[in-house]
Amino acid sequence: MLAFEHHGVVPYEEAWARQRELHALRVADEIPDTCLLLEHPPVYTAGKRTEDFERPTDGTPVIAVDRGGRITWHGPGQLVGYPIVKLPMPIDAVGHVRRIEQALIAVCADLGVTAVRVPGRSGVWITSPGAPDRKIAAIGVRISRCTTMHGFALNCNPDLSWFRRIVPCGLPDAEVTSLSVELGRNVTVAEVRPLVVARLTEFLLPARPTDRVPTPQSAAN
Repeated sequence: MLAFEHHGVVPYEEAWARQRELHALRVADEIPDTCLLLEHPPVYTAGKRTEDFERPTDGTPVIAVDRGGRITWHGPGQLVGYPIVKLPMPIDAVGHVRRIEQALIAVCADLGVTAVRVPGRSGVWITSPGAPDRKIAAIGVRISRCTTMHGFALNCNPDLSWFRRIVPCGLPDAEVTSLSVELGRNVTVAEVRPLVVARLTEFLLPARPTDRVPTPQSAAN
């Protein structure tokens, strides 16, 4: 079971505190796997591998966070998801990231956008021959006590100019795009949210040893 908490625009530090609360509850098995879905006011956050040259050149404040990955921007028009999921042993961090990617690729397809994985780069991408790769969704996670935090940011209709002040995700040869840019129309967070709920429900949770594999007879019922 995957539960969802739906919020509007939430300051980053407030959402981070809520993540920690849910993480402690999930570790203690007091709640099911839960995903926060929300937006943030404009903010830059830097993962553990962020280099100085990737930060804003104008001195804009950056929040250091305990996730993987590098620097990114969050803001209105971007649907942010924080899945708090208990993973089975042995821990497969890459598998968790791949399941998030799979769900978001399916969301893009639901809207008519062909998105892909790019080898060696996390997140969800749009590729075109002869053009730079364009990132449409960023992913950065942390796993503690077998339970995940942080997650993904899917660009719906944000102001992409914020990304020009940084080297997003440490990739100077790549660009950032949005569903609105790719489709040539305004794609809102409200439109995308139910698709994300459906696809995360379908793809996110890992198979666990206790999960029963249905027989052909029961699967047909």
